[in-house]
Amino acid sequence: MSRLRLSTSFSGGTAVIELAGELDLAGATALEQELAQPEADAARAVVLDLRGVEFMDSSGLRVIAMTLQRSQERGRRFALVPGAAQVMRVFDITRMRERLEFVADPREVTEDP
Repeated sequence: MSRLRLSTSFSGGTAVIELAGELDLAGATALEQELAQPEADAARAVVLDLRGVEFMDSSGLRVIAMTLQRSQERGRRFALVPGAAQVMRVFDITRMRERLEFVADPREVTEDP
């Protein structure tokens, strides 16, 4: 199995977290830890870039759902860059795609209007 690799960058008040590998139980724990920093820094927006994710299970979906909930409670924008078809299928099956914001490119969120 491929471990999850995470890379976070900041542009203004937006944190962009790029994921690569497998977002399973072990990866979900790593993602939760990675999300702690922008949330502690009160980032205005958080973007998860899923283009490098090869596999995602319910553990990864749970972290994303919890991040959505916290973002809504704090008035923070939360968006995702879609991943591969097998990753997006998880969002479709659970109907989470309807509740989440997807953008084609992280810069759509990081650019000032």
